[in-house]
Amino acid sequence: MNNNILSLQSVSKYFTTSDGLFSSGRQFAALDNVSLDIKEGASLGIVGESGSGKTTIARLICSIYKADSGNIFYKDKNILSLNNDEKCEYRKNVQMVFQDPNNTLNPKLTIKSSLIDGIKKYITSDKNKIKEHLESLMEMVGLPFEYLERYPHEFSGGQRQRISIARALSINPQVIIADEPVSSLDVSVQAQILNLMKSLQKNGITLILISHSLAVVSNLCENIAVMQKGRLLEYGNTDNVLSSPKTEYTKNLLVASSYTLMKK
Repeated sequence: MNNNILSLQSVSKYFTTSDGLFSSGRQFAALDNVSLDIKEGASLGIVGESGSGKTTIARLICSIYKADSGNIFYKDKNILSLNNDEKCEYRKNVQMVFQDPNNTLNPKLTIKSSLIDGIKKYITSDKNKIKEHLESLMEMVGLPFEYLERYPHEFSGGQRQRISIARALSINPQVIIADEPVSSLDVSVQAQILNLMKSLQKNGITLILISHSLAVVSNLCENIAVMQKGRLLEYGNTDNVLSSPKTEYTKNLLVASSYTLMKK
């Protein structure tokens, strides 16, 4: 019995581009025969340029996309063959934080209303316990409890991302997948969100971070996967991969980012 919480085995995903009204289009591999294991409680950063396949991996794990070939295992269960009850439990345990928090927050609902349905469904229906849970969530993401009565438009971008993280955490997931969670935020706010992401690991949550920034990944993640055009080029301990890259692509990413690995 291994301690992998997620395992991708020879996973591929294809999309078809349209070449015109009377053309059937061209098929390309967004993900090409990718295999990787993610340990429970670990942190993995997936890096690569646009079109590398890193977001496709995230969406496959979250079942937004379905793999065309290969298998994805969650605690030794193939997510492609889960029954309805198991799918519901899986969606509860694997949550995604998107680059744009507006994708997850309903502008017509208060923050409390956005959070409370999931809590009632998965955690508790007791009013006192719901209040305690909400208090704990807001404290965890560094926002005052009274902000629950506000609407998304009343917050800054950084605050909305904190609320988006709170929403993902509200149902006590085991895995958080964060897709470029700070790339649309001001530099002054990015460090606050990254520190929040780092604190999640202290609670035993498995973190998968999708990013184009080697500096962000090296700061947050113990392991790194380097992607290019749908293929996994390098995978291993972050310090080891970045200090001794084996491929020209990884070396070029290091040069392009003007990144120097800081020894920890």
